Amino acid sequence: MRNAVVLCLLALSRPAWAQAASPALPTDATLTKLIADSLAARPEVAQAKAVAHANQERVSQAGALPDPMLQVGIQNDGFRSIEIGRMGTSFVSFMASQTFPWPGKLGLREDVAKLAASQNLKAVARVQLSTEADVRRAYLDLILVRDRLVLLDQLEVIWRRSRGVAQSRYATGGPQSDVLRAQLELNRIAQRRFALQAREQSRVQALNRLRVRPLADPIDTSGTHVQDLATLLPLERFFSSQRAIARSPELAAARLATTRAASALSLAGKSYYPDLTVSAGIMYRGQLPPMWLATVAGPLPLFAGSKQNRAVAESEAWLGAAKNEVSAIEQQLLLRSAERRVAFSSLRQSVDLYQQALLVQSAAISESTLTQYAVGKLSFASVLEANASYIADQEAYLESIAAAQRLLIAEVEVSLAASPMPLEAASSSGMTTARDGQSEASPSSM
Repeated sequence: MRNAVVLCLLALSRPAWAQAASPALPTDATLTKLIADSLAARPEVAQAKAVAHANQERVSQAGALPDPMLQVGIQNDGFRSIEIGRMGTSFVSFMASQTFPWPGKLGLREDVAKLAASQNLKAVARVQLSTEADVRRAYLDLILVRDRLVLLDQLEVIWRRSRGVAQSRYATGGPQSDVLRAQLELNRIAQRRFALQAREQSRVQALNRLRVRPLADPIDTSGTHVQDLATLLPLERFFSSQRAIARSPELAAARLATTRAASALSLAGKSYYPDLTVSAGIMYRGQLPPMWLATVAGPLPLFAGSKQNRAVAESEAWLGAAKNEVSAIEQQLLLRSAERRVAFSSLRQSVDLYQQALLVQSAAISESTLTQYAVGKLSFASVLEANASYIADQEAYLESIAAAQRLLIAEVEVSLAASPMPLEAASSSGMTTARDGQSEASPSSM
């Protein structure tokens, strides 16, 4: 049963819009529904799609001819009477004109608009990837805090046993301070439970916010635990720099920006050539024969030094910037994927060590210490230390697994953000950990 759910929590099923194949992991039913609800209802996703749609609507506008102009006028000799039909230079005119951009300009403008719309589609892909990742991180945090509550129950059992032994020794002349210290630790456990329960509620609220549901809606995670995710070796295949380069929405958008800048440069080069305006009209002169007029007009680039030349220089600069952005994102993707792979490998080894040695040894020491204290061979301080170390190792084990899963989330999300190196916090028993800006007491004070 455990092997069936080992990979279930942080699976990222390949979305339909993914740019390159990625290893597909299964998800449990709850997580699958949470992701689907979030993608369907999250306003950030709808906003990104609306922006992409708006930019798509610009494409046909960019490729359309300027609107034609219709002009109606009258020309008359003198101010005393209408002279149309009597004077040859008095008439009613009907004029129509149409501007025709220089050949190639319309196509380049449409290309630039199309590339801008394609860039916005990559923004939609980024929002969808990040939405899935946000749901998975929140889901992981919810499971982790609920497992910590279970761990707290285990710690309470240990301290109740310790208090019982201390009371037995006190009844036979042992120090009362041991009983009082055991009771103090039990009160601290109650205090810690309040904090964990509040954190559990905040994680539920975060997930419900991501799927636009009432914040208090319950989320059932029964049957899924952090320790079920401890088989990490097969998941190392997720870390691939080349796959990250192929799937990154930011890199795809940057490459489109380079192509767009090249088209914009070509368009700027055509700005030296005038857009021609063709006009035609007829002048009605009443009883006299009508007249007609046809013209072709276009601007002269007399100020090219301060306009067209500068437009070309601007476009060249934007093209250079776009090319450098592509290079920078590629380098960052290679670095982030390599960083995550190194951190994941270290965490996997740490998890293996916890499973094979540390947890077994820590449990044995805790049991042995309490037994020896019961017969007067050790002080109660040794019991305190052993209990604290045992629970600290249990919590660090869960933290190591969770940290590894967060790295997997970031890798499949193709995140450009630096992933924190969780090795010190995950491997040091009894050390203070800080998550989400809140300091947590060491497990000894759970």
